[in-house]
Amino acid sequence: MIRSFAVGDGPELAAAWTAAAPADPIGYPRFRDLFLLDRNFDPAGLKVAVRNGRVVGAAYAVRRLIPLAGADLEPETGWIPFFFVHPDARGHGLGRELLTAAMDWLREVGRSEIFFSSYTPSYFLPGLDRARYPAADRLLAGLGFEAGYDAVAMDRSLVGYSMPAEVGKRLDELVGEGYSFGTPTGDELTALIRLAGNEFTPDWARAIREAVVAGMPLERIVVARDPVRRILGWAQHATYEGVIERFGPFGVLPECRGTGLGKLLLHLTLTQMAATGAHSAWFLWTGEQSAAGRLYLGAGFTITRTFTILRANV
Repeated sequence: MIRSFAVGDGPELAAAWTAAAPADPIGYPRFRDLFLLDRNFDPAGLKVAVRNGRVVGAAYAVRRLIPLAGADLEPETGWIPFFFVHPDARGHGLGRELLTAAMDWLREVGRSEIFFSSYTPSYFLPGLDRARYPAADRLLAGLGFEAGYDAVAMDRSLVGYSMPAEVGKRLDELVGEGYSFGTPTGDELTALIRLAGNEFTPDWARAIREAVVAGMPLERIVVARDPVRRILGWAQHATYEGVIERFGPFGVLPECRGTGLGKLLLHLTLTQMAATGAHSAWFLWTGEQSAAGRLYLGAGFTITRTFTILRANV
């Protein structure tokens, strides 16, 4: 049968997920933190398939109960961050039943568009890896999901990393002009969070705030300041779930782009990451042809996965 989430399902859901997608496994603590403790979690939206008393699949639908920023609850929009079917239960249409139940629930709560799976703040992957999961791609297409755009994940080894000489030269030039780079003070966090939220996305402001409150060392953040100590940009790592090898978020004010600040902040952060013992740097989401994407590729990152953000009308 298919029913909504019940207390006690969590460990079985994580185990069934891992059996269904061994290349993208999840442990119960992470499953709990990302989904069950998400501030928008509604147990009615987590559809669970049970066979002979055993969890064999799930599809999770979510809508905003608390706005990401301001008062916008995005009342027309819902998300399906994940679905899966245990290998032992495949071949009987269960995936379609689960997704249909999740989509029906979103329709019942007034949603007219659904995204897979670009939900913030709690997503596991930013979209569908169509190369890794072609069956899921076909199933979602059959239910009306269409491709919107692609995002790429990138990785870079830090074994033997050193800052390029031209980047070090640019650092010396800017410091000589009165610019400064380094760890923000506690008070400077207010300006950094405001910059991230106003100039980029409220989700980055949230991520910085929550990471610091959770105990992330401020040394994981590098800011760039002009001669009057205005913050022009920043880069950081270990923001998400405390993973020291995960890079981001990262941004530079529009009027400062093309000055080398972004490249400098990237390499200063990679230097910091290598100094903490990180053997690589990685992130999940950027546009391959975006300015940031080109910067990463030029800094030695390589594309490791491509995710497609999918959308359906309901």
